[in-house]
Amino acid sequence: MTAVTLVPPSTFGIPALRTEDPRFLRGEGRYLENIPVPGALRVVFVRSIFAHAVLNGVEGLQDARSMPGVAAVFTAQDLDLPSQLAAGSVEVPGEDLERPFDRPILARDRVRYVGEPIAVVLAETVGQALDAAELLMIDADPLEVVIDPERAAADEVLLFPECGTNIATRFDHRWGDDVLAGAELVVRGRFENQRVAPVPMEMNGIVVAPEHDDAWTVWVSSQVPFDVRNDLVDVLGEPRERIRVISPDVGGGFGAKVPTYPEYLVVAKAAQVLGRPARWHESRSESMVSLTHGRSQVQHVEIGARRDGTITGLRFEVLTNVGAYPQLGSFMGQTTAEMISGVYAIPDIAFRGRSVVSNVTPLGAYRGAGRPEAAAAIERAVDLLAAELELDPVEVRRRNLIAADAFPFTTGAGTEYDSGDYVAALDRALELAGYDALRREQRARRERGDRRALGIGVSTYVEITGFPTKEFARVDVDADGSATVYVGTTSFGQGHETAFAQLVGGMLAMPHTGVRVVHSDTSLVERGQGSWGSRSLQAGGSVIATRTGEVIERARVLAAAALEADPADLEGPIDGGFRVAGAPAQSIGWGTLSALAAGDGEPLSAKGVSSDPGATFPFGAHVAVVDVDLDTGEVRLLRHVAVDDCGRILNPMLVRGQQHGGIAQGIAQALFEEVRLDESGNPITGTLLTYLMPSAAELPSFECANTETVTPVNPLGAKGIGESGSIGATPAVQSAVVDALAHLGVRHIDLPCSPERVWRALAAVGERR
Repeated sequence: MTAVTLVPPSTFGIPALRTEDPRFLRGEGRYLENIPVPGALRVVFVRSIFAHAVLNGVEGLQDARSMPGVAAVFTAQDLDLPSQLAAGSVEVPGEDLERPFDRPILARDRVRYVGEPIAVVLAETVGQALDAAELLMIDADPLEVVIDPERAAADEVLLFPECGTNIATRFDHRWGDDVLAGAELVVRGRFENQRVAPVPMEMNGIVVAPEHDDAWTVWVSSQVPFDVRNDLVDVLGEPRERIRVISPDVGGGFGAKVPTYPEYLVVAKAAQVLGRPARWHESRSESMVSLTHGRSQVQHVEIGARRDGTITGLRFEVLTNVGAYPQLGSFMGQTTAEMISGVYAIPDIAFRGRSVVSNVTPLGAYRGAGRPEAAAAIERAVDLLAAELELDPVEVRRRNLIAADAFPFTTGAGTEYDSGDYVAALDRALELAGYDALRREQRARRERGDRRALGIGVSTYVEITGFPTKEFARVDVDADGSATVYVGTTSFGQGHETAFAQLVGGMLAMPHTGVRVVHSDTSLVERGQGSWGSRSLQAGGSVIATRTGEVIERARVLAAAALEADPADLEGPIDGGFRVAGAPAQSIGWGTLSALAAGDGEPLSAKGVSSDPGATFPFGAHVAVVDVDLDTGEVRLLRHVAVDDCGRILNPMLVRGQQHGGIAQGIAQALFEEVRLDESGNPITGTLLTYLMPSAAELPSFECANTETVTPVNPLGAKGIGESGSIGATPAVQSAVVDALAHLGVRHIDLPCSPERVWRALAAVGERR
């Protein structure tokens, strides 16, 4: 498919302000807790304080049930729930796993991580529910805990004795081949990509309300309302058409709001049993252990090269700690391996990987979902190679970048990239950063013996977005000449209402403020796959453009008939309608065309599901500049330059916002964030007092730019941008920290590059010297 066959070029590149923002700025956003549901019971979950234990029962049930305002207290034995989570919700399909690893909706015989839900209390107020929950005591016999993935892989402590192993998935590619045979030198590294928490501004929650005629209305803070509806069918025993699921304004997701959580199903079942609405909204401390975590990989890399810096082969092994129950996170390691070539023309690549269960919160798809881990691994490997060869890391990158005329390009890992110009992005980033001047300043500091060392980190990256998916859209031209778009994607901060309105407005030649976008409501939109994998503009925008094109073609026929002209003689859409070429006074607007269509018995509308547009591969280059105190290990990020390429840009302002958000999260992983547990599996970082999520005060102003390399994969020529910053930023900052200490002999520091880790790395070098 050739790019941009439907949309006027003038539609792209317009930095329109977000039409969503006025309601947020006025405090009129409708988040889950803003939705009034009269008579709704408040739900509080009782969670395991043990990371691993045999569950004998729950004591104090009668006392809790007799507390003021308490409507019910349920355990797994009290609710007629499926014995385990269904495949496709929070559980992955069993045939893709080594063993079933079944997860109960409420714990029954065993608990496997701190925070696993065991019982639920429903009361008139949150306070009453909390008071009753305090009376419940868990009767359990603690078991040995395993939280380290390498120890878990040894199968000494089994989370599922009936499975006989902790290994959930395995994969490999050319592992038996000697892909390093042609190398003149081989550099090896072991890297840890630490576990992080998603920490959305709005925590998780759901409201379930029974309606008349056995119908249900559900509000949920989710990225995938249609999936949630499908998973509620089995629990409520009602057909899909009787269950309406709405994702209102959602305060961030980052992939953690893709699963159907067990809490959703429990709240729905409890509301059905009691015949009353019920609502649950987790606390921040709950969120830190119950929302899926991200990253959590141990990586081994061997990179072979010639003495001139040309990479000849790569061997990569990854072990993913998926937590107590295998979910989508079980497959993040495979995505990492498939993207391990990065932007480099590496001819021979072998990889293998495993995912293992352990006594930690389950792993999910966190912003970037496997691709940041790949970028971190290959970029650190390239830096280690540059250090071994005593070459500038930029020079090693240049010698190995895939050429712009080589696309489509199939990597040694078997992944086919659509389009790219990696040299252009790198050159632009280096120019903006003033790379040569930074190196001069670094040399001067080292010559002076400054105790504050300057570090410059460069990363080049490529990622996969869109993925092979279809999407639904309907476009209506309304009687007043405006338009309404119904789309199956879900907005949770990206600006869909602006972007999709711009797209349709540009095609129909009407102001985008005259286009209404409807989404995230299963009773108003026929179907949808929600938002994840930076797919919204590619999948949602492409199908919207296709449907809008169909509306235009039908309108052209109607206009020609009304104007008594040949359709080929019409100009338009232009100025809100069509006109006869050479006779601008002979024109007709969208309101009239809508009326003519209605008079024919069929609205001026088009709907349907798109053909699969396929995946795209955005890319870019980042430069980070840090200042490291050699006495304390303190790291200060001075500058961060990002040049990201997401194909043809529809709204530069929305793109810039996504860049800023992604960069902030990438920097946070590089310097601050880490989920930590003690040897018993208890979270040490269970609140925002101990989990170091940076604020704007800890971050510099970002210097962002873009290149635009159009993709032929979809009709917009667009690629994703929502996750790019989190992929390019982390390795750039990590490399900058290591670079600041390279002259002292430091070669690697694992993430996050905290003052303690930096200080220990310096101390270790001092001991060796």
